[in-house]
Amino acid sequence: MTEPEIQNVRIFDTTLRDGEQSPRTSFSYEEKRDIAATLDEMGTHVIEAGFPVNSDAEFEAVSDIAAATDTTVCGLARVVDKDVEAALDSGVEMVHVFVSTSDVQLADSMHASKEEAVERAVASVERAKEAGVEVMFSPMDATRTDVEFLAEILEATDDAGTDWVNIPDTCGVATPTRFADLIRTVREHTSAKIDVHAHDDFGLATANAMAGFEAGASQAQVSVNGIGERAGNAAYEEVVMAAESLYGVDSGVDTTRITELSRMVEEASDIPVPANKPVVGRNAFSHESGIHAAGVIENSDTFEPGVMTPEMVGAQREFVLGKHTGAHSVRKRLEDSGFVPTDDEVREVTRLVKDYGAEKERVTVDVLTRFARDVGVERDDEEEEVRA
Repeated sequence: MTEPEIQNVRIFDTTLRDGEQSPRTSFSYEEKRDIAATLDEMGTHVIEAGFPVNSDAEFEAVSDIAAATDTTVCGLARVVDKDVEAALDSGVEMVHVFVSTSDVQLADSMHASKEEAVERAVASVERAKEAGVEVMFSPMDATRTDVEFLAEILEATDDAGTDWVNIPDTCGVATPTRFADLIRTVREHTSAKIDVHAHDDFGLATANAMAGFEAGASQAQVSVNGIGERAGNAAYEEVVMAAESLYGVDSGVDTTRITELSRMVEEASDIPVPANKPVVGRNAFSHESGIHAAGVIENSDTFEPGVMTPEMVGAQREFVLGKHTGAHSVRKRLEDSGFVPTDDEVREVTRLVKDYGAEKERVTVDVLTRFARDVGVERDDEEEEVRA
């Protein structure tokens, strides 16, 4: 028997931290609590609740989430004493410390030397370990960091006792093959468990997260609907369903609540989910094309993945009527609406639907009912009245 490509998949959700860093996005206290509660109920392994040192309100929200949830709650901290202490004081079970490691960020963002970065990283990891919490260390901008220096800082923090090493593709420049190679290199320089954090600047975040798993990472950082800095993060729903459906790995997440969670975050973040968004977009399980719809009516596996159904993610399949619609869809929608059409009537209603859709008009149930009436299609109840 061959070894599976991925051994296990843990989900670290950063919707409430990196997700909230989306431009023009701010969650209220209640929204944060509700999102965290849903993530917790769904079986998410880690919830990064925020950046405790950021403000009193942020500290309070992180503290309350840590106290109210059963899952591991994480707080973010720079490699600065006050950040680490704020995270520890908030009551989280995991502290996530990070420091810039790429030349450009060290020089022009952190304004520190490589030696200072290593020194601060080690001190922060040691302080958090001393406090008895789980510790995650991130070399920020790892994918643009000199590999020799990356190895140096990973070995130093490994000696300091870090439990997790997060490898972030901070600027979204990784490709799956290169990212997998990097993760394999990282494994040679740390005994810590490996976590990956992919950004979506080139639309490769989910692919990079899965490549990370294939190369030996145990956990991926994701956000619901893929929200986050710039183009966002690897999407919670995409990573979970790719693991479950494409790799056959039980993530432990209750996938039937994914659509519910997506809508909750969509409303709170005020970032609309594109209709064609994988897994949770309104079109993810919708069909208009006559050939596709006819196939799906016969067997949904014909023009859907098969390994992922709408029921698995708490969604519903929809047959949309428009200019591309075929007779199979029209007949099904007429019958679902209580009509009993003949073949000729189906053809006539289909022509009306196509013409109406070609004018960029939406063919709603009311419009379909009007067309059926115009053509003279009988309803079930009308037939019963005649027989009576």
